[in-house]
Amino acid sequence: MSNDVLAAIWETQSQENTALQQMSSGKRVNVPSDDPLAAAQMVGNQAQTNRSDQYLQNIDTLTSQLQTADTALGSAVTAVTQAITLGVQGSTGTLSDANRQQIAQNLLGIQSQLVQLANTSVGGSFLFAGTETTTPPYALDSTSPSGVTYNGNSGTNTVQIADGLNLQTNLPGSQLFQNSAGDVFGSLQKLITALQTGTISNAESATNDLRTAFDSLTGQRIFYGNAVNQLNSTQNFLQQEQVTLKSQANNLVGADLTKAATDLTKATTAHDAALAAAAKILPTSLLDYLR
Repeated sequence: MSNDVLAAIWETQSQENTALQQMSSGKRVNVPSDDPLAAAQMVGNQAQTNRSDQYLQNIDTLTSQLQTADTALGSAVTAVTQAITLGVQGSTGTLSDANRQQIAQNLLGIQSQLVQLANTSVGGSFLFAGTETTTPPYALDSTSPSGVTYNGNSGTNTVQIADGLNLQTNLPGSQLFQNSAGDVFGSLQKLITALQTGTISNAESATNDLRTAFDSLTGQRIFYGNAVNQLNSTQNFLQQEQVTLKSQANNLVGADLTKAATDLTKATTAHDAALAAAAKILPTSLLDYLR
């Protein structure tokens, strides 16, 4: 009888502890032995949850970078538009040389502004430098035909934003501002030089080249808008996936708190009863029977 009572005390104490742990943790499975199959399935669930968390962090970072890049390109488009307008004015035959020199000075200011925009960075990472993200991609260079030197490369960066889905996150400056379809910096420098030397025909030609470069720049800017849309779509998918994973985890290991409270009450009652029985049985010895 003593062994039975001790076993009952141990069992009811274990049941109490289990119920208390479920209520405090909110989980039915706190160690693998509670439910080996559910515990094994939770390993995969947690791994997927961790990946989704990392993907969402990547998306937050990339969204900020892409939006900053798009804003910078929007400002660059505005600056090139102003340069085209000044080019048209400078190509007018009735302007004096002094007027053309003044327009050339304004264009030099736009050139500096474009270099600054092409060197846009986020958190120390330059957005238009290709994969050379720690180096400012553009520098003014009066010895260069384009008026600038490109210090980046033609590489692109990719980041994984979901299982099996990698997203290209940038276009190099050499592709955006200086490509075979249109050279923003080269055309702008050509226009500045034409106005400084008073060559009207060259100014007209440079202005036309700048229009072509403008079209190329605005066309490539679409890349960033599409990338942001892709991020938003993937973010919505991942957030829904997290809801599904959380529900799955709750079904696998989540505790029924009402049942746990009931189990605790039953285990406590049974434990108290076992202790009461032990108090009556265990003190009895052979001498008690010999009296």
